[in-house]
Amino acid sequence: MTRTARRTRRTRRTLQVAGAGAAALLALSACSSSDDDASDSSSAKSDTSASSSADKLSGTVTVFAAASLKESFTTLGEQFEKEHPGTKVTFSFGGSDSLAASITGGAPADVFASASPKTMKIVTDAGDASGTPATFVRNELEIATLPGNPDKIASLKDLTKSDLKVVLCDKEVPCGAAAEKALDASKLKLTPVSYEQDVKAALTKVELKEADAAVVYKTDVHAAGDKVEGVEFPESDDAINDYPIVPLKDAQNTAGAEAFIALVQSAEGQKVLTEAGFLKP
Repeated sequence: MTRTARRTRRTRRTLQVAGAGAAALLALSACSSSDDDASDSSSAKSDTSASSSADKLSGTVTVFAAASLKESFTTLGEQFEKEHPGTKVTFSFGGSDSLAASITGGAPADVFASASPKTMKIVTDAGDASGTPATFVRNELEIATLPGNPDKIASLKDLTKSDLKVVLCDKEVPCGAAAEKALDASKLKLTPVSYEQDVKAALTKVELKEADAAVVYKTDVHAAGDKVEGVEFPESDDAINDYPIVPLKDAQNTAGAEAFIALVQSAEGQKVLTEAGFLKP
């Protein structure tokens, strides 16, 4: 073979190798591009999924809650709506026994927050709860008197004076059951001028000066501000109520119910509740 022929053959081989290398580089580039595209696509899907998850809450969340929760739950409801645009939280506040009866009677609700395990049991025994109720706060009793405490009430025993007009919650209502427990523990007999259907109604009697005093929750005295004055009594330690909360079986907005309960149990929710005077569970 001539020198010229060998040089030509060597040149062809070099070009073939170079061509193969270029092809390999192109293949790798295409593969990398494909992986990047797949990664971008996966990331986009993940972002979309996260966005979808964050935005999935909508509609109305109906909460049945003990009257003593009115102020703190109203605050949490407003907070919930801000965190989840497109949602609306509606409340029905009242005596826990009445609310429980409404739920077992078919009233539409997503969440039940009771002022005692006993009234919550009405709902769970009827099979209307979804899951196990969880205690989220506790509450203790206090005597609410007229501003300035003109009758100088200093103890639970002082409420037994015949010249005082005292109001209690009905014995079927958690605050009434707790008051009765405290009175029994002290071996005291008290005849109120009226029994009220929930703690707010009992407190209102004092605010309107239709009664001299009422045995209510510490949180209600706190919420009333300067409209009443609070008097603590040691017997309240024997009558502290646990407050359970649960989503309901026939909830129309299950996701909303679970999210609202999560807010109530969160550090943020607990801060609102403890600032209102509730005790931690």
